[in-house]
Amino acid sequence: MTEQEIQDQLKTVIEPYVQNQEAFENLTKETQLMEDLEVNSAHLVDIILDLEEAFDVEIDDEAAEKMLTVGAALNIVQELLNAKD
Repeated sequence: MTEQEIQDQLKTVIEPYVQNQEAFENLTKETQLMEDLEVNSAHLVDIILDLEEAFDVEIDDEAAEKMLTVGAALNIVQELLNAKD
């Protein structure tokens, strides 16, 4: 799976939880999930669960705590997918 495919899937997973649509439309790897997109902590847990399901991976607590930006989420998912290969 390419980085672009992962990023596209990531955007699909995040979109229902986003409160700031303008920030979502201008999404970059530096975009903060909670601050920029205004995702609350409960929804951040939902995003992590949805990512696990979408990519068939298991995100541990340590990785989940680092998932504060779009880029961090992308890197974590990519690492987990590479570990499966």
